[in-house]
Amino acid sequence: MKKLSVIAVLSIMTLASCVSKKKYVALESDLNDTKSNLVKTQVEKEELEAKMSKIEARVTEYNEKINSLKEVNDSQYSSVGDVAVMSNNTKAKMRETLTKVDPALLADATTLEDSINVAISHNLKESISDDDNDVNINVDKTVVMINISDKLLFNSGSYRVSSKANNILQKIADVINSEPSMEVMVEGHTDSRTINTEMFQDNWDLSVKRATSVVRILQDKYNVAPEKLIASGRSSYMPLVDNDTKENRSKNRRTKIIIIPNLDKFFALLDSNN
Repeated sequence: MKKLSVIAVLSIMTLASCVSKKKYVALESDLNDTKSNLVKTQVEKEELEAKMSKIEARVTEYNEKINSLKEVNDSQYSSVGDVAVMSNNTKAKMRETLTKVDPALLADATTLEDSINVAISHNLKESISDDDNDVNINVDKTVVMINISDKLLFNSGSYRVSSKANNILQKIADVINSEPSMEVMVEGHTDSRTINTEMFQDNWDLSVKRATSVVRILQDKYNVAPEKLIASGRSSYMPLVDNDTKENRSKNRRTKIIIIPNLDKFFALLDSNN
């Protein structure tokens, strides 16, 4: 009996020893795995830090380039209100033009945009026509609006373009062709006297036919791309002045051409024409 007790105790001790050894081996294995994962994580961390350092260096480099370009841009260009950007070269040309303008016309030019408007108007008048009574030019936020008297473009009661208009239409076509992205609207306007003939049903009809005739001349004779052109008739409903005198009615009979120029190309073109 005593012998059996000793054997039992030895068996328990042996079993306990085996269990402890298995736990030890398992813990040792877990420790090795943890160390391995730690080393792997450290390596990955160092790789990520290296990549981040390269990215930060590139960002710094790009920022330096952006700031450098901005400095160059700021030194070479000026903003014109909220509608355009003008190079200093163009600004110099504009100032040169303004020295030729009647001082009375500059009295109300209090901003850079006002000065641009005066300069463009002056250069267009010089380039397009010497007769201010036939051509009236206004500029609003760099949009050029050219009003051409019908007596220069058409014979009375006709929508066929007169040969007297060749020079002005050529000049206008040069301006339009100088900027590929430009869109141009040609508007026909009449006075308030009604018309009803075999050729024209009313003033709407006359104004549209006159606008279309000008558009066709610009396209067919002066090679203006047709996709740039819009023909529009306004009848008598957008008068410049009251239709109460013969002289005023003459002012209201007109063709209005609206163009949006690129300022640098526009001034370069005008320089070459003057």
